[in-house]
Amino acid sequence: MANYQRILLKISGEFLAGEKESGIDNETLIKISEVVAKLSNEGYEMAIVVGGGNFWRGRDYKDMDRVTADQIGMLGTTMNALALSDALEQRSVVTRVMNAVEMPKISESFIRKRAVRHLEKKRVVIFAGGTGNPFFTTDSAAALRASEINADVILKATLVNGVYDKDPKIYSDAKMYTKLTYSQVLSEELNVIDATAAALCRDNNMKLIVFNLNDPNNISRIAQGEPIGTLVTVEE
Repeated sequence: MANYQRILLKISGEFLAGEKESGIDNETLIKISEVVAKLSNEGYEMAIVVGGGNFWRGRDYKDMDRVTADQIGMLGTTMNALALSDALEQRSVVTRVMNAVEMPKISESFIRKRAVRHLEKKRVVIFAGGTGNPFFTTDSAAALRASEINADVILKATLVNGVYDKDPKIYSDAKMYTKLTYSQVLSEELNVIDATAAALCRDNNMKLIVFNLNDPNNISRIAQGEPIGTLVTVEE
């Protein structure tokens, strides 16, 4: 079984909202931070990319300039990153928020070698600001940052158990994949990550596991090699 040492966790902003429609649910924040703190204390190198959809979804504002809408979204990811950082620091975990958008008063600017050094020192690194560019999702940011820091795997947290052939919330006969290739993801247009992120992961031979974060302990189980969720790789 695989044992992943350097892990990039991708969390959506919507997940941080918990039962609320927007903002941050404190109980959800605590649950995630406790698991990440446990893994960090056990010696795993943890990086996190967080979305901002609990504060802002640019695509909902059709009349707004796309670049401006995406920039507002980058601010949303920064708010979530700071909240995660605080929750982890309260659990005696040293963190660094590294931002693709320069905000020197509240976060470090992203520098790849510095990020890797933080990880080597067992600091949890939280990447904010997406890629720093409009037109790219935070899935693409996760694929980019994971490749830059040479992560062993991307763990994409969802509200379902993995990747299905159709929406399991609508179809009772939906079947879950245990393993996929990026070629399948792209050709079958499966709702895993966007095409840009999938292509980037494929080109850099990056493993991706899509799993259910309703049980945050799934992160620990995957880190130890348990086959949970859907594994996406370059080849069969």
